[in-house]
Amino acid sequence: MKAQWMLISTLLFALITAVFAVINVKPVRVNFLFTQADIPLILVILGSTLLGGLIAFLIGLFREIKLQRKIKQLEKQLSETSPEQALAVSEEAGSPSFLSADTDLGHPEEKNHSSK
Repeated sequence: MKAQWMLISTLLFALITAVFAVINVKPVRVNFLFTQADIPLILVILGSTLLGGLIAFLIGLFREIKLQRKIKQLEKQLSETSPEQALAVSEEAGSPSFLSADTDLGHPEEKNHSSK
């Protein structure tokens, strides 16, 4: 559902930006560091919007890559620990359910519940 709202809001923003850009078509003087240019305002608006979207995308991509590396590091660390250590850590956290279902920790009370 969150993805649908994100898509709807993105399309709405694109529509509003397109309408705003089409209304403003007069040329404007843009000052760059070493030169000036007369560019239609529609290109300035659309270019700025696309550049902002690209920057936001790259920041999100960087964060996702960083989080994926952290997940791999933590999974490797978890696989290097013994099942007893993992159980002790999970019991301290109060959620033993994060262990995989195929991990046999030798708890007869859990086996009785799962066989019913």
